Amino acid sequence: MSPRVFLVDDHAMVRAGVRAELGDAVDVVGEAFDVPTAVEGIRATRPDVVLLDVHLPGGDGRAVLETLRGELPDVRWLALSVSDAAEDVIAVIRAGARGYVTKTISGPDLLDAVRRVADGDVVFSPRLAGFVLDAFSAGPGAAPAPAEEVTDPGLDLLSAREREVMQLLARGYTYREIGSRLFISVKTVESHASNVLRKLQLSNRNELTRWAATNRLL
Repeated sequence: MSPRVFLVDDHAMVRAGVRAELGDAVDVVGEAFDVPTAVEGIRATRPDVVLLDVHLPGGDGRAVLETLRGELPDVRWLALSVSDAAEDVIAVIRAGARGYVTKTISGPDLLDAVRRVADGDVVFSPRLAGFVLDAFSAGPGAAPAPAEEVTDPGLDLLSAREREVMQLLARGYTYREIGSRLFISVKTVESHASNVLRKLQLSNRNELTRWAATNRLL
């Protein structure tokens, strides 16, 4: 039986895109664009999974979740957001979401995430899982651990723009995605990436990711 899914996002184009990506593999039972319409629609349809944007007009996704979680305990919540900020991830997970994926996710991976959440699993985009592990290992209510001071002298060699590119590369973004986020061309991203690897004396992106994780820069 296909999971019954409710979409909450303030952009109609995003909702249409998600519908198209999920196709006939799920039953989309409703949509909402803000907190009040989401609360009303989810109450009326009682879906298996709510795909929930974090930032909404009139509040945020957490407000929807906190309003309905006790009332509808069988509904499972999966955050789908453009944000990969630690505070957004941790806040919505603490509120009761079963997972958090970013909008860079592919259609097949999103469908897999919806099915897994419907089955009771917990799902995170790979680069977000560390935020949750760090926060919850510190105990309920704990704030994310502050970043430790970076001692690698290579960081001082990077310009401000190169640092931005370095962090996005280490988090797994493609050159095209980085260019879109920073409003620069793919060719410029490639140039910055080459400079980053050269200045840090690293050979590839995998080494960069390990270096960034060691220095708490992810």
